[in-house]
Amino acid sequence: MTNHFATTPVRYSPDVEHIDPGEPQIARDLAETMLSIAQKTYADSGHATRAVHVKSHGLLKARLEVLPDLSPQLAQGLFGEARTYEAVIRLSTAPGDLLHDSVSTPRGIALKLLDIDGTRLPGSERSTSQDFVMLNGKTFNSASGKAFLRNLKVLALTTDRLEGMKEFLSKVFKGLESVIEAVGVESATLKSLGGNPQTHILGESFFSQLPLRHGDYIAKLAIVPASHNLQALAERRLDTSKDPDVIRHEVESFFARETAVWHLQVQLCTDLATMPVEGVDAWNEEISPFLTIAHLVTEPQPAWNEERSEIVDDGMHFSPWNGLKAHQPLGSIMRLRKLAYEKSAAFRSQRNLTPVSEPVSCPFAHGARQ
Repeated sequence: MTNHFATTPVRYSPDVEHIDPGEPQIARDLAETMLSIAQKTYADSGHATRAVHVKSHGLLKARLEVLPDLSPQLAQGLFGEARTYEAVIRLSTAPGDLLHDSVSTPRGIALKLLDIDGTRLPGSERSTSQDFVMLNGKTFNSASGKAFLRNLKVLALTTDRLEGMKEFLSKVFKGLESVIEAVGVESATLKSLGGNPQTHILGESFFSQLPLRHGDYIAKLAIVPASHNLQALAERRLDTSKDPDVIRHEVESFFARETAVWHLQVQLCTDLATMPVEGVDAWNEEISPFLTIAHLVTEPQPAWNEERSEIVDDGMHFSPWNGLKAHQPLGSIMRLRKLAYEKSAAFRSQRNLTPVSEPVSCPFAHGARQ
């Protein structure tokens, strides 16, 4: 375990954040725009779903094993001691409507750790879980809160419309993305529009993109493949032309027999000038590399079924604001997300037979249907 730092990590204090006076209004507009997506899909289907990341590809029981003998800078918050937490993983793709997998958009992983002790973030006092939400890219796709709102409004206008056009544009954007990646660059914007490479989701690395408190410090998080069977899937292409749910079926096939291990890593902020809390760009890994602090383990199991979908897709919400004060989300984009997450969860809970609630232990039943 690497426990040495070339530069002393920046200690957290409230003044690392800078709140724009117009931010509360942007937050309200963002929440209303996200609700409009959920309202559209609900009107069409009679079932309330998330405003984004509607389509799940894997709903998994897991455990997080915090490593022993971490340095004081790494052993922070819930990672302060070596212990094991029960967890739920949700693998998904970004759109707010259910699309054919040939529309290849960013992939996400939502991690819910259970039975967490500690001082809670405001609004999550009744919960005993900790959520981390990550995407398969290091850079957030909007440069500011206003840009985030503009992009979301475009997404809202296209929700549940023109699926054939989305498939065509996805092919175009994937072609453009492959060209720029060939010269060592990637575009978060192209990927968000449908240009994400059609690779196996279990070979992906996932990143918080935006910073959080890491106890006394500031960090970004990552979940990256650790076991050889996951690493072997990196860059493996999937044929999405025939099976609209090929990503889910590949995940089911994998977990029918395989155990997966990921590293959970942190990248500590060492310089606010080049690693700003209010920024959205990736931080320099030569100055501050991602360091492993825990292992995330998932053993063979049914990776997706209707029962699990009811429990997780309908009955759970995942928000970076559900957790400990020691892991408080930081920066404008993170602050803007809070109200939107709350309203989206309330919308689903009020309309579906399965209300949204926080589990105390892993909710998947034992036996053949688990």
